[in-house]
Amino acid sequence: MTLGTHIGHVNAPSAHGTPPVLPDERRPRVGLWVPVLAAALLVSLVLAVGIGPLTVAPGEVAAVVHARLTGRAPAAGSTHDTVVWLLRVPRVLVGALVGAVLAAAGAALQAVVRNQLADPYLLGISSGASLGAALVLTAGLGSLVGAVTLAAGAFGGALLALALVLVLVGRGRGLSSHRLVLAGLTVGYFLAAATNLVVVLADSRDAVRAVTFWTLGSLGRADWGDLPVLATVGLVTLGVLVLRSRRLDAIGLGDDVARSLGTDPDRLRRQVAAVSALGVAAAVAVSGSIGFVGLVVPHLARRLVGATHRLVVPASALLGALVLVWADTLARTVLAPREIPLGILTALLGTPLLMALVRRRLRRPSVDG
Repeated sequence: MTLGTHIGHVNAPSAHGTPPVLPDERRPRVGLWVPVLAAALLVSLVLAVGIGPLTVAPGEVAAVVHARLTGRAPAAGSTHDTVVWLLRVPRVLVGALVGAVLAAAGAALQAVVRNQLADPYLLGISSGASLGAALVLTAGLGSLVGAVTLAAGAFGGALLALALVLVLVGRGRGLSSHRLVLAGLTVGYFLAAATNLVVVLADSRDAVRAVTFWTLGSLGRADWGDLPVLATVGLVTLGVLVLRSRRLDAIGLGDDVARSLGTDPDRLRRQVAAVSALGVAAAVAVSGSIGFVGLVVPHLARRLVGATHRLVVPASALLGALVLVWADTLARTVLAPREIPLGILTALLGTPLLMALVRRRLRRPSVDG
């Protein structure tokens, strides 16, 4: 029996709460959501760039971007060019990439651990990045080693978290979803404690304030220099997760079913954990800790396209990009000139959505078990 046949006959969720995978003939138009979300994202990028203390019309935004991409020099003293190209375009693009990576990684991790309360920070990535950033900001590493920046320190800390998780899991042994979750939680708590210790021992109040603001999440530091690494790692992460989408469907049906379909569950969990960790590390290194995007957005994507991961992963990425672009726009404008930390805003917006989803699920015991 093929994977498609298996999936086509799954009309009830698993014991772990995985939503039912509906046959294509019952949801003939779900695939249309992906191009719709892509078009909405393109429009949102242009609109978000134009919103701020200095409002720029969409046509002017398009003209500035076109002029820059075609190599035409901006007019002398052009305020619109400076604001649009140097400040807002990189920030909006970084926000879109960060949101896409967090949401797609969240969808994939929820599949491999078969727990829809999982999110990209399950593997301790956020705690590791916070430790790296705290060391850079409080221990003077940036001045001791010129090549080490805040983003590099955060990225290194995130990779340290991944390495510790893989060491705890061990090689050559079965990798159950429970072991992966326990290893991630253990590493996350340990690195969070180490970060708090670094902050307590810091001599500079400014450094402590900077660490605190960074851990709350913000795109205020985003610039063109962040895009090459983030775009490369992020697009590779998204590509790998999309290519593994059918195997994610298989593992969602249980390890035994996945093996019968030719998928090694342990190997798939390691692959997804590693590539998700790398993508999230690159995102967190630029934006700090931004919660709820990777947790809530996959739930919303499944409501639009069903539970087939060839649609869930790209839909989650596009929806995550949309959510973070508009959340950041709100964060930098609603209390201007003050800026709300993005992590606080996503938590404030994401918590009611999560509560509504949980409440809706609990009201249908006969369907969701």
